Amino acid sequence: MESWVRFNAQSQAKERLFRATQYACTLLGYTLLKGGANSDLLTKIKQLEAHVSLVRKLMRLGNSAEALEAAKRAVHLSDCVLRLCITVAHLNRAMYFACDNVLWAGKTGLLPKLDQNKWSQRSFRYYLFALILNLTRDAYEVKLLMDRESRSVGAKGAWASPSTPLPENGELLQSAGSHASSSSISAISAGALYARLHRELHLVAAVLRNNPPLLLDLVKNLCDLFIPLDRLGLYQTGPGFVGACGLTSSILSLLTLVHPWLKLKP
Repeated sequence: MESWVRFNAQSQAKERLFRATQYACTLLGYTLLKGGANSDLLTKIKQLEAHVSLVRKLMRLGNSAEALEAAKRAVHLSDCVLRLCITVAHLNRAMYFACDNVLWAGKTGLLPKLDQNKWSQRSFRYYLFALILNLTRDAYEVKLLMDRESRSVGAKGAWASPSTPLPENGELLQSAGSHASSSSISAISAGALYARLHRELHLVAAVLRNNPPLLLDLVKNLCDLFIPLDRLGLYQTGPGFVGACGLTSSILSLLTLVHPWLKLKP
C-alpha cells in the first residue's frame, strides 16, 4: 500500500512538472513572439509544447478512475454543501480526463477520424464546471471560517477598533432636534456601509492569512479558471496570460506535493 502511495505521488509530481513545462513554453513562445524572435525558434518551442502536452495526456490515462474513487469518498462527507461541491467536481474531473484520453487516442493515430476540436471543447467544458465547483467550495469554506472568526471575536469583545455604534436614522433625527436633510442621511448610510465592507474585507484577509491551504487552493483555482475560459472563447485573455496562469497554478500544485500540509482537506 505504501509503495502504491509513493508511486502515485511520484506520478503526480512528474505530471505537474510536465504541466509547468507546457505552460512555461506557452509563456515563453508569447514573449519571444512579442520580442520579434525568428520563426524557427518559435516553431521549436511550439513543437516542444505539443510534445509535452501529449506526454501529459499519456500520464493521465488512469486519472478518470482515481477521480471516480475520490467522488465515492466525498459522498460520505457530513457537510451537505461540501459533499455536493466536492462530489460533483470529482465527477466532472472524471469526465474531463475521459475526454482527454479520447483526445490522446486521436493525436496518436489510434482514432484517426476523431473530431479533435469537438472533443477538446467538450473536455474544457467539464474542466470549467469542475473549477467553478471548486471555487464554490472555497467560497463556502471562507464563509464558514468568517462566521467562526466573528463569533470568536464577538465572544471576546475585542473588535479591531472599538467605537461607539452608529445610531439609527430615527435617533439621529431626534438628536439633531430638527429636520435632517436627505443628503446627510445618505452620507451616514454610505459611511456605515463602507465601515461594514472594510470590516468584512479585513475578516476575509485574516481568515485567508491564517489558513494557507485554503488561500493556496483559492489562488490556484482562480489561475486555472482563465484556461478553459480562454479555450472555450468565453473570456479570451491570450496565450501570454494563459501561460502565466497555468505556470503559476502548476507551481502551487507542486508545493502541495512538497509540503502535503498545504493541500486543502477534505
